[in-house]
Amino acid sequence: MTPVELSRTVLRAVRRAVDGGELSVTVPGRVVVAPPGPGGCGDYATNIALQLARPAGRPADKVAEILRAHLLDTPGVTDVVVTGPGFLNISLRDSGSGALVEEILRRGRRYGWADGPTGEIVQLHAPHEVRAVVVTDAVSRLLRSQGAVVRNTCEARPEPEWTDLLGAHVDAFGAPEALAPLDAHVTVTIRPVPTPTDPTPLGRDAARWALLHPAAHDRPRITDEHLVQREGNPLFRVRYTHARTRALSRNAADLGFTAEPAALAGLEGLGGLGGLEGLGGLAAPGDPGDVRRSLIPLLADHPRVLAQAAADRAPDRLARHLVTVADAALTLLPGVLPRGDEKPSAAHRARLALAEAAGTVLAGGLSLLGIDAPDHI
Repeated sequence: MTPVELSRTVLRAVRRAVDGGELSVTVPGRVVVAPPGPGGCGDYATNIALQLARPAGRPADKVAEILRAHLLDTPGVTDVVVTGPGFLNISLRDSGSGALVEEILRRGRRYGWADGPTGEIVQLHAPHEVRAVVVTDAVSRLLRSQGAVVRNTCEARPEPEWTDLLGAHVDAFGAPEALAPLDAHVTVTIRPVPTPTDPTPLGRDAARWALLHPAAHDRPRITDEHLVQREGNPLFRVRYTHARTRALSRNAADLGFTAEPAALAGLEGLGGLGGLEGLGGLAAPGDPGDVRRSLIPLLADHPRVLAQAAADRAPDRLARHLVTVADAALTLLPGVLPRGDEKPSAAHRARLALAEAAGTVLAGGLSLLGIDAPDHI
């Protein structure tokens, strides 16, 4: 069961509780599941009971117990534990790593996107400042990925470099009261801390990263450090990891095998990990089990990160998530291909599938930030 399937399973449990008269609430359109936080347990957790407690007029832990009974009747769910004020912690018969990888590869760069339009209409307005315009563009991309209709406006005509070089899209400009009315459900002014330096000399990709990676309340650093191809540059690590996954797919094809999503049990045999040649320890040696304990939960968490970054108008959350995914994936890459006279096995095909899934998430995330994900570095 993948996170998307589990989300739908939880949603069905809510519907059954409503249809059975146990809860009197409006069934939400979407339920978010994510790896358990501190104090949690199982494979995934959700705070849906806390969200429904107020409209239901009942304590969150009581709502959670009602939903727990319905979830326990679901095939594939082995246990449901209520923790804290009402978090549902769900254990699955199969943690779904193979199914998760298969879903990522099937959906491609749109993994984590909403299934369709939500009907939400949002107007984003930016002051006449380059960082505000670029952040507005990234926020609109995130919102559209979650099914919203978005219009970007700016208080004055944006500079040509902002739109042509940095790729920031603006639908209209002028004072808000002078713009043609939009039947927006939400109107938001995007006002991050302005950049102290013109970022355009960095070029589109590095400039957008420099403006988007820091949180909105942090002042961005516009320096050549965003251009260097070294381990200390997080943008390079993200793009390098993506390019390496693409290279692995090409090399595997030359060796006569392709990716095969599976339960990924072959990762237990992943050993002898070393640094990537020429990058001095960028992929540090580690416990093979770390791949499953870190990378797979991060890939599963990607839809939640997208939804939260869109809801909070915070593309920096996505940028930091991509760095974390890249760093976790780098541990996997040296062991994907057979070595020496070793023949390709099911384990190699499973590892390749996981590497391709990680590359897919990185490419999709970069595209939502308006940054290119090259196949070659």
